[in-house]
Amino acid sequence: MSEFKFDDKGLIPVVVQDHITGEVLMVAWANEEAIAKMKETGYTHFWSRSRQKLWKKGEESGNVQKIVSIQSDCDDDTLLVRVIQKNGIACHTGNPTCFYKTVYGDPMQTSMIIAELRRVIHDRKVNPEEGSYTCKLFNDETKMCKKIVEEAAEYVLAIKDKDKDEVAWELADLIYHSLVAAEKEDIDLQKVYEKLAERR
Repeated sequence: MSEFKFDDKGLIPVVVQDHITGEVLMVAWANEEAIAKMKETGYTHFWSRSRQKLWKKGEESGNVQKIVSIQSDCDDDTLLVRVIQKNGIACHTGNPTCFYKTVYGDPMQTSMIIAELRRVIHDRKVNPEEGSYTCKLFNDETKMCKKIVEEAAEYVLAIKDKDKDEVAWELADLIYHSLVAAEKEDIDLQKVYEKLAERR
């Protein structure tokens, strides 16, 4: 690990991201021992500056983080760890991410909306709501599939019409309906990523 640049306390910051959405889940610190543990076990380990001890994320809550990849930045002084977050909860407050407080702007106008949309769709599956359009799609597979075909056709027509606002609208519809189908069929988006990686 001589390639990493640790600070004067022997620590390096670690940014943890959801492997599917790219959502930043948390930031913690690691020393050489924590990094070695991560590579050995495949789960995130950090150094607690307050307790002065090594700890495994989720060791008490059960919300462990299975590592998909570890990368270093250009200066080798920060690590980026992409994980599968058990139970979808990274923060000790019970929130999906530690970064749930908005200081400026609207994070829902970023790729974070995909993560939020997936959570809402999943919630509709496990906690059905009367009158919910998503629940209606879950209960009518034919309608669900027809909507994907319909939205794909409308997306193509918007492209042909060179109408950028309409293209964005129809692509949003196509993404939503595709995510509903993926949730209904328990499709692991990691498999989709693997297929994209193969084709790259």
